[in-house]
Amino acid sequence: MIKEIVKDEEFLSKPAEPATAEDAEIGQDLRDTMESLDDCVCLAANQIGSTKAVIAYEDAGRIWVMYNPKMIASIQPYETVEGCVSREEPSQVKRYKMIRVSYQVLSNGGLVRRTKQLTGWTAEIVQHGLDHLAGKLV
Repeated sequence: MIKEIVKDEEFLSKPAEPATAEDAEIGQDLRDTMESLDDCVCLAANQIGSTKAVIAYEDAGRIWVMYNPKMIASIQPYETVEGCVSREEPSQVKRYKMIRVSYQVLSNGGLVRRTKQLTGWTAEIVQHGLDHLAGKLV
């Protein structure tokens, strides 16, 4: 279901709660909402009104969903400016050119742990989503 984008800074400043398999619909809502927006490449659950730790991001023309993602390694820091669908002004942020993320995916009605290494643009947008889950306004 397409959801409205949350812009309330107080709500966006709260860290996300762990997601469970019962939160599967949040992943679909993130996909649907991303597809409805122009130029949206990553979206966190709090940006659509959910308190759960779920992000969706686009890579190679496909939308991927991560439940309970955590960055477990990073190298090559750099500074950049990013825009956000929840904020009017862009933010100056520190990012890493390569990250390793531990996360879960839905499989057979449950959540299964995975690890993925991301680089470049994909690493940057996933870090943006992770910041949202931590309650950081970016």
